[in-house]
Amino acid sequence: MEFAERLNRFGAEIFAALNDKKLELEAQGRTIYNMSVGTPDFVTPEHIRKALADAAMDPENWKYSLRDTPELLEAVCGYYKKRYGVDIKPDQVMSCYGTQEGTGHLALALAGKGDTVLLPDPCYPVFQAGVFLAEADPVYYPLTKEHDFLPWLEGIPEDVARKAKFMIVSLPANPVGSVAREGIYDEIVAWAKKYDVLIVHDNAYSDIIFDGLEGHSFLATEGAMDVGVEFFSLSKSFDVTGARISFLIGRKDVVDAVKLLRSQIDFGMFLPIQKAAIAALNGPLDTVKQQCADYQARRDALCGGAREIGWDIPDTKGSMFVWAPIPPSYDSSMKFCMDLLNKAGVLCTPGQSFGPHGEGYVRFALVLPPEKIKEALAAVKASGLLD
Repeated sequence: MEFAERLNRFGAEIFAALNDKKLELEAQGRTIYNMSVGTPDFVTPEHIRKALADAAMDPENWKYSLRDTPELLEAVCGYYKKRYGVDIKPDQVMSCYGTQEGTGHLALALAGKGDTVLLPDPCYPVFQAGVFLAEADPVYYPLTKEHDFLPWLEGIPEDVARKAKFMIVSLPANPVGSVAREGIYDEIVAWAKKYDVLIVHDNAYSDIIFDGLEGHSFLATEGAMDVGVEFFSLSKSFDVTGARISFLIGRKDVVDAVKLLRSQIDFGMFLPIQKAAIAALNGPLDTVKQQCADYQARRDALCGGAREIGWDIPDTKGSMFVWAPIPPSYDSSMKFCMDLLNKAGVLCTPGQSFGPHGEGYVRFALVLPPEKIKEALAAVKASGLLD
């Protein structure tokens, strides 16, 4: 059987390949320090788990939901006002089964064959996958050390800007860990209005920002609601990754377009999960703040500890990831990643899997406690890879 030609645009999934190698080594009795996938290891707050469990005991909640309940939409609007100072209306909100799913379907509603979409490089792979599914043409704007791994709008050619249908921005950024500097959202809004480009902001990590900085919503910027939408995820802030709870928020015509697409293939978010989301959004935020402090302790253990053993890894500014330059003796992030796994038992992700500008780096996920991170670094030092 011949399968759809669009599948030819997708390569092997790097996380699956790394996991296979991890399982092979574990079967040999090796200790593996797995920092490849951004799956939080913190416990989901009890009030969220209880809300889901209680709702699951009601037989009525096992039917098709068919929509986002008014209670859920109001909870999102209330949270955005409380957390970000942004006024949104219920008809500017729709749920998604995680930002990955939402981003994957977004381009199908916004773009088509031959349309230009601007993507960061490096970027989370689903940004590219969604564009491929829509048979649109991705054009990449580089995130480089010289510009603090932030969007450099002046570097986007004018002819590309005028053709672009939409542009994805992600701050704090996965995988590079950069955070929005003061004024950058104003610059992006002005640029988007000048070239009539929709901005799609991935706001998955605004609660994981370090050194006293505060995370914001792109939609809090004056004029942003005219030119943009934002994906807001509960996964990392509230440790509900497996429940896949995310929302597309912002410009109503864009939200309506994606709603129409989703209505053709989906019967709505499981009602007990909606109840869990409501509990998270309306509940206390003390665990969110404590978790940020815990992530910073892990960041300090990894980046500071690496520098102590001769590996110059700068402190990441936000997100649950560290973007680490590979040692000068290596010219391939994949080769270094595999050597790190085979010789030190430390599993990370090669930068090249996030785009061409990712070469020369590896990404660590801060999913181990500080004491385990110290063990992992001791294994790296003993391996001789940094000599």
